[in-house]
Amino acid sequence: MNLSGKKSGLAVALSVASVLVAVPLKSAKAQVHPFSAFSSGGSDLSHWLSDVTLIGQIEGGIMANPARPNPGYNFGDFLADHANQVQLNQAEFTLSKAIDASKNTYQVGFTLEGLYGSDARYYHLVGVSDQEWKARYQLIPAQAHMDVHLPWLTSGGLDMQAGILQAPMGVEGLDPASRAFYTLAYTSEYSVPFQHVGAMFNWHVTPILDVTFGIDTGNQTSFGASDNNSRPAGYFGFNLNNLLGGKLRIVELSRVGPENSWMSVGHYEADHAQRFWNDINATYQVNDKLSLTAEFNYLHDEGIRGARPDGQFRGADAESFVSFLSYKINKDFTFNYRGEIYRDNNNSMVATFTTNNSYMNAIAGRPYSTMTGPGGHGTTYGDLSLNVAYRPDLGNHIRIFQLRPEIRFDRALNTTSPFNGGRNDGMFTFGGDAVIGF
Repeated sequence: MNLSGKKSGLAVALSVASVLVAVPLKSAKAQVHPFSAFSSGGSDLSHWLSDVTLIGQIEGGIMANPARPNPGYNFGDFLADHANQVQLNQAEFTLSKAIDASKNTYQVGFTLEGLYGSDARYYHLVGVSDQEWKARYQLIPAQAHMDVHLPWLTSGGLDMQAGILQAPMGVEGLDPASRAFYTLAYTSEYSVPFQHVGAMFNWHVTPILDVTFGIDTGNQTSFGASDNNSRPAGYFGFNLNNLLGGKLRIVELSRVGPENSWMSVGHYEADHAQRFWNDINATYQVNDKLSLTAEFNYLHDEGIRGARPDGQFRGADAESFVSFLSYKINKDFTFNYRGEIYRDNNNSMVATFTTNNSYMNAIAGRPYSTMTGPGGHGTTYGDLSLNVAYRPDLGNHIRIFQLRPEIRFDRALNTTSPFNGGRNDGMFTFGGDAVIGF
């Protein structure tokens, strides 16, 4: 299948969405009985459709930079990259039928999510939507997948998602309502993948142990000529749930596969140079008010090259540690802390993309424009972020309302000056975002 043919990327995305909607409608009795999973019947179809939901959410924000960088970018910040400018990050709608994890029966559901805004620039798929838009505000199919629960192997069964998937690795994701901060940590931007076309499986081995595995075309690529190389990539890992009386959860995910474009490194190198992603995080719920999260990430890429003094080459490495603290002050206010150390060993990871399509052009292997860290040796970055999130229960069909004023301190910890147009070794930004969902 080649998604870069005569159809536009948007047309392909709409086609995918229509197929994924059609499949569940033909499987209307999936929850009724395993032997009648594909039979028809009006009453069963109505029952299957009864818990389909449509939700929407809007987010906008700003991170002000008193240093007034020239050019006007907050270095190392994807979602609030334009300093001192308010922007619409996301306007999204999600149509879905969820799987009920408490029932180990045959079940079929789906998720369809469309997203418009400035965040979309970083979450495209090559060959699906990456060439449709040139402005800062762009449109993507953020999710379009069929969801299946299979009562196989163990009492917990096996879950599968297939289609356009949001990458599962890491603590911070695309949905602003599911993360503590408006901005993202370096780890969440440069050392975890964003989007996939493929299939993910979660096997509930025991109430404590889940095993995760999956296969896809690569990070933010699709099929055929719209893949930046000709080899797949995949995940493997585990979850440990309900440890220490339900207070502790540990998630480990590893990923391996080639991720570099043949247009950048050649066909053989693109197919054989592997990228190894590894992320483990643990969340401990101390009490009803306080929770702690720690994340360790290590990435190695055999295909990203940097010259050594002897003229030879080596792969790129990055390792990081991120700590989070969340304290619920009362039912409406929560204090959040994030501290991070991120080591970019040869300045191959951290960069700011200075045109609206540069990030996706870099993944595809096309020409792109960036501001990078200092050359010559690696950089160790520090990030300290603080906020107080205001999240009242407004009712009246308002699913979520959230205000998050944020201050952030970034610093290069080894005497380099990557910030504010290369003038400073540190950067102070402040601002935040507002989210409303219905």
